Amino acid sequence: MTRWTADQLPALTGTTVVITGATGGIGLVTARELARAGATVVLAARDVDKAHRAVAGFSGDFVVRRLDVADLDSVREFAQSYTGDLDILINNAGVMDIPAARTAQGLDVQTATNYFGPFLLTNLLLPRLTDRVVTVGSQLHRFGKLDLDDLDWRTRKYNGLAVYESSKLAVVLFSLELQRRLTAAGSPVRSIVAHPGVARTGLVSHSPLGVINRLPFLVQEAEQGALPLLYAATQDVPGNAYVGPDGLFSFTGYPLVRRPGRAARNPATARSLWQATTAFTGVAAHHR
Repeated sequence: MTRWTADQLPALTGTTVVITGATGGIGLVTARELARAGATVVLAARDVDKAHRAVAGFSGDFVVRRLDVADLDSVREFAQSYTGDLDILINNAGVMDIPAARTAQGLDVQTATNYFGPFLLTNLLLPRLTDRVVTVGSQLHRFGKLDLDDLDWRTRKYNGLAVYESSKLAVVLFSLELQRRLTAAGSPVRSIVAHPGVARTGLVSHSPLGVINRLPFLVQEAEQGALPLLYAATQDVPGNAYVGPDGLFSFTGYPLVRRPGRAARNPATARSLWQATTAFTGVAAHHR
């Protein structure tokens, strides 16, 4: 089997990519490689100064725009002010197993960052999108439990890891439901999920799972973890694809199209989740 690497990226001159959370980790590697291949990369970042510093030494065409994906007002402002072409949207920003906190709109920060914000951003940018949306998932979605009556963790006891797992299950359900809606609307846009396996980044810095970064046989560097995102963003994979590493348990390895967990493939749950999410975000889908 041919092992796909970033050296096999196609020429991307004339392609515009918006990527969230690209000031470090797999997001920064993804942004760097897409720009190296010729794409114009828009870094949608909460800290614009940090974003400028992050790409200062890279070659390629970068644009930095402010976006706090956890703040739905910031998401709306970004989408309303965005002009120009948009071929690929990569919903990469995320937080993991953080202490309980609320956003300016009173939403759970972890759920807003990982799910509500990407849901709103994708729907608002969808009329401009020409090629695909790649949403970053996690193998931990397989352990997620959804409560459609308490998506925002107001009645359940807050547990940081359980919230993360739930938000990532919601992300996969959302991505697959989006593809169903795009297909029904006759849109050429594809919705794809990619996950990095277990990558050594700052994502787990708040979590007891951070110990995994010290286990080299279970973890790979961000350079390798970015490959599924790059593959999903540029290769001819079908909508609804779930791209992750090809190794044992999809922890490490090279990009391969796999299957998400059973709960994430339930269309009825996905439809119900979509309806429940519109109440939090105040948006319905817009299709090309």
